[in-house]
Amino acid sequence: MFKHILIPTDGSELSQKAIKGGIELAKALGAKVTGFYAAPDVLTLFAYGEIVPYIEPSELEEMTQKEAEGYLSVIEKEARAAGQPVDTVWVKHSSPYIAITEAAEKRRCDLIFMASHGRRGISAVLLGSETTKVLTHSKIPVLVYR
Repeated sequence: MFKHILIPTDGSELSQKAIKGGIELAKALGAKVTGFYAAPDVLTLFAYGEIVPYIEPSELEEMTQKEAEGYLSVIEKEARAAGQPVDTVWVKHSSPYIAITEAAEKRRCDLIFMASHGRRGISAVLLGSETTKVLTHSKIPVLVYR
């Protein structure tokens, strides 16, 4: 059925649950797993009065790299514990849903297995849902784990 599963993470608790479920599914199907993280490519600055915090670009790059490695290490550890081979990749992108769908296509995945925060009503409108956007825009099947 599915031979290559992309498991995106945002580092949340729900993503960590989806990672376990995705790896279990991959193992049962004998599918390859690619763990994925889309890091924000633009630093959001918060202004406090007249003071705007500044981070050196090299420091921001290092912070982003560490964050990505930390999130992806969760997928690697789960896969190792299950005896499941895994590959990981991360990119910087301003729209996570685009990064996810592009990564799945580029890596020739045939399933995207991801969590949903389950936002509804006004919070879904205001905060948006990357999962909903992936479901809407992906040409590849998406399995939402809750």
